[in-house]
Amino acid sequence: MTTTVTDWRDHFIAIRSNKIFEMVVISIIIFSALLVGASTYNISPNWLGVMTVLDISVTIFFLIEISIRMAAERRFLNFFKSGWNIFDFLIVTASLIPIDESEMVLLARLLRIFRILRLISFIPELRILMNALATAIPRMGYVVLLMFIIFYIYAAVGSFLFESINSVLWGDLSISLLTLFRIATFEDWTDVMYETMEVYPFSWIYYLTFIFLTAFVFLNMMIGIVLDTMQSEHEKFNREEGIGEAGEVHWIKENSIQMNERMERMEAMLIQVTKQKKG
Repeated sequence: MTTTVTDWRDHFIAIRSNKIFEMVVISIIIFSALLVGASTYNISPNWLGVMTVLDISVTIFFLIEISIRMAAERRFLNFFKSGWNIFDFLIVTASLIPIDESEMVLLARLLRIFRILRLISFIPELRILMNALATAIPRMGYVVLLMFIIFYIYAAVGSFLFESINSVLWGDLSISLLTLFRIATFEDWTDVMYETMEVYPFSWIYYLTFIFLTAFVFLNMMIGIVLDTMQSEHEKFNREEGIGEAGEVHWIKENSIQMNERMERMEAMLIQVTKQKKG
């Protein structure tokens, strides 16, 4: 019985690791996303029936696919140790909600949209990007906080100075913040500047310093954080997969530790043998 279970698990592992199987799953994920997009158009009832059959077929395929991946694990609970596996399991489970005329129809359709997110768990580069984004967001929080302080100061100054010129753009602090956001995104910001320059000729200093801080300094700081995080995630992925320079260094380090442990055991055995001979 044990041999049979092991043989079946080996077959499932081979299927899970097969590149053709991965490409088929990716193709089905993209196809399911196209089905969801097609359902937003006005189509004939006959085609609606065909799309319903295709949706059921996709759902069954996803159930079989995730069952194979779960059966390929040495222990069933090992499957849920990976966050991406849990994500896939939730998406597939949510897809079991039927699309009919019940109150759950809207929820079922919305959940089927998220099937395309399963591409992230199958494509390593997308996983690296998502992990880098999740890691970078907390680090970017301090940059956002500092940017908000700069926005707040400039908004208060702009409201005090330019309210009499254009109350629509500088009427209060909240409106001034929206105007500064418009300036930071370069949306017709010169029109705003030229309007205030008719009253305050040197107001261009206000705009240029604000743009320099927000569009150049803070933006580059965020880009630097993202690039640093992506590099760290790539190195982490290479270590786990044993590829690239990071993977080689990790392999050398692990083997060096094992060699040191063996040398220590051999040295201890030699000392023990020497003591026995002396005794």
